Parts: sequence; structure tokens; C-alpha cells
Amino acid sequence: MFAIENPSTGKSEDKFERIDDSQRDDILDRSTAAYDAWRGTRIEERAAVLSRAADLYEERIDELADHIGREMGKLTRWAKAEVQIVADIYRYYAEHAHELLADEYLPAQNADKTVVRKEPIGPLLGIMPWNFPYYQVARFAAPNLLLGNTIVLKHASICPLSSQACQDILEEAGLPKDVYINIYASGSQMDAFVADKRIKGVSLTGSEAAGAAVAKTAGENYKKSVLELGGNDPFLVIDDENLEWVLDQFNLIRMYNTGQACNAPKRLIVLEDFYDRTVEYLEKKVGDMKVGPYDDENADIGPLSSIGARDEIVERLDKAAANGDAKIRVGGKKIDREGAYMEPALLTDVDPSADVGCNEIFGPVAIVYKAKDVEEAIEIANNSEYGLSSSVWGTDLDAAFEVANQLNDGMTFVNEASVTAAGLPFGGVNRSGYGRELARWGVGEFVNEHLYRVSGQDNPGNSPAM
Repeated sequence: MFAIENPSTGKSEDKFERIDDSQRDDILDRSTAAYDAWRGTRIEERAAVLSRAADLYEERIDELADHIGREMGKLTRWAKAEVQIVADIYRYYAEHAHELLADEYLPAQNADKTVVRKEPIGPLLGIMPWNFPYYQVARFAAPNLLLGNTIVLKHASICPLSSQACQDILEEAGLPKDVYINIYASGSQMDAFVADKRIKGVSLTGSEAAGAAVAKTAGENYKKSVLELGGNDPFLVIDDENLEWVLDQFNLIRMYNTGQACNAPKRLIVLEDFYDRTVEYLEKKVGDMKVGPYDDENADIGPLSSIGARDEIVERLDKAAANGDAKIRVGGKKIDREGAYMEPALLTDVDPSADVGCNEIFGPVAIVYKAKDVEEAIEIANNSEYGLSSSVWGTDLDAAFEVANQLNDGMTFVNEASVTAAGLPFGGVNRSGYGRELARWGVGEFVNEHLYRVSGQDNPGNSPAM
């Protein structure tokens, strides 16, 4: 049984039944049967469904925003922004359908025609997290539905309303039944889905432990996986000419979604020349932030996704302070009110080898590191087992770009951070996972790049490989 545990109020709301293991065969048989039909539809038909879905997301923005506010506490203005990004993603794939799926003609090489065609591979399993309930689904679903794959989607248990809305909108947009199947299931039920021969690939966005489990089972069963996991993203400031503006950007981006974004900047790295000014400015900035429920228009941040998530972060901060692993400059305590609220926090003097230094903190916690020069700033930034994204901030763009080129991440930005758009690839390296989503890279993961060669009898082509 799943239930909405509204983090703004701490109260339990609607309940939903979890699937039984005995239903797995029916779900996968339906997805396989739907694939046999969906793969044969014209590109124009698939693109039209995605285009209409984009329109429906925009038309229902208020309702959809309220769903995720109730489910995981996202402030309404953030929720509406997420819904708009989702509409942009579906529309992007609709508008670029022919370009993204175009055949690639190769030099004939002793044949009359040599072409590589992008073809679907079959039913896919998506395992999605709660922090961006619509966006995470869209960046996986849109390119694969365009390609002709079918999808079985297991969302986070705290997102029953938004997960079902993803299916309902696609079907209202014209997607045939069973091409996209939303299931209410637990994480422990997923291993059997991943292992099943009817599933041809799996995409997971979530924890490192869940990613390792999925990758292991997928590998043992000869199928591809895409993993988008955690991050401990560095935010390097290499000069102080616009320091207050840069710190304002850091604080906004770090605390966006109440700090619950894998690609948010977790580690602010500044040069020692302006370290003290940085800490002083952020102490006030973070300390002045207003915490409120998801529908409070004046709130700077909302509740955490759950009381358990809040308690885990507060406990980690308390332990770090007690062990001397970090100094809590401001905040970090549970707020005494109903719901999953905590004070946003600023940490300094953090031991990079301690828990709060080397592991992701998925909440409203900013960490400041001091570097004696740019070279040490780069060293601190790269001292991480993650590798999702990073950013460099400076007025000399050539110097900033030179620093950016020395960072070991999947995405690096100069004078911006955590940027996502339908036309940009998204993904990381190392403990942040592998594979890419969005743009043409999103089409390129779960695809059969099928080679066709046509040779006339008077042009036998090359000899077979020995």
C-alpha cells in the first residue's frame, strides 16, 4: 500500500495499491504486444502524440503542480517551471523527429547502398525518483516513445498522483494503450523485471545502491542500462569582481528544490583572498531564507520530501559537528512544526574525507571550501568519486574555460550551473553513473543502429571477414 504523506503538513492522504508479483507476466506481455504494433507506426504519428502531450502538460499546469506539491513538497513556482520543461522536452522530440531518426548513409564500400537505420529494441523499464517527478520521466520516455520502444515505468512510491498523470496524459494525447504502463511497485520487485527477457533495457535515476543493483542484474542478463545517480558538484569562483552576484547565484541554485537536485552545486570553492567575505555574506543569506509549505508564495524553500529524509540530514549534520568534521555556521536544525521542515544550513571547515564532505547531502545544505589558488581549487573540485556536473565562475572567460577543461565531470558550465534543456545532453561519470539523456543522445541509448547493405549480383561487395 502506498500513501501520499504530505511533507508540508505531515499528514497521510490518499492511498494506492501496490502490484502483486503475480501481475508481472501480464504487465510484460501487454508491453510486448503493444511494442509489436507501436514500432510499426509512422514517425509522424509518434511525433504527433508527443506534440499533443506537450500541449496537455501546459494546459494542466496548475493541477500537475499541485500533485507534486502534495507528494514531495515542491514549491508551486518550481513545480510549474518543471511542468514547462517537460512540455518543452516532448515538443522538442516532436519537432525534431525526422532529424533525430534520419537514416545515415555511409560510403558504399563496394555495395550499391550502405545505410544505418535507428530502430527500437523493445519494452524498456524506467525506475524514477521523486525529486523531479515529471521531468525525470520525460527525459527517458520522450525519446524512446519517438523511437518506437514501449515503457514500463516504476516511479517513487511517494509519487502516485504524478506517476499516473504521466500515463494518462500520453494516452489522452493518442498513445495506444499499454505502450506506456505506470506501475505501483516497490524497489524490491524490480530485480525480477530487470532480469526478465521481455525487458530489453533499463534506465534508473536514483541512489548509487539502487544503480549498482540494477547494473548488476542488467549485465548478468545481457541488456543495456543507463544510470543517473548522485552528485557532489563543485562550484569554483576564481575571482571576486562580481562576488555578491555570484554568491546570490550559488545560493539560489543550491537551494533550488529545497536542495534536492542531483546536479545542484554542493561544494562552493573560493580563493582564500575572499573566503572570509564569502562566508560572512552567505551566513546572512542562508540564515534569512524563509521556509514554508509548498503553496506559500513567499517561501524561499519548502519542506524536505519526507520527515525521514529531513531527520537523516539533521542527524548527519549533528554527527559531523560533534566529530569535528565540519563547522555549522548557521541552520541545520529541525524546525518545530508539523511537516518535514529544517533550517537551511551553511557548513565550513569540512573534512573532505568525512561523510558530509565526500557523500552527497540531498537537502538545503551549502558547503564552502577555501583554496589558496586556482590550482588548489581544481584539485579540491576533482577530489570526488562523483562526476555529474561542475561550474566555474569568473570575469575572464578564457581563464574560466581553461579551468573548466580540467574538471572531471559529465557536464561543466562557465558562469551558469545546473542548466538543463531538451537540446542538451545530461549525464555523468564515475559514481554519478553512465549514459546520456536528452537531445540526440537520448535517442542513442536504447536503439538498434541497424546496418543494411544492398549489393547487386554483379557487385558482390567485400569478401566475408575471416
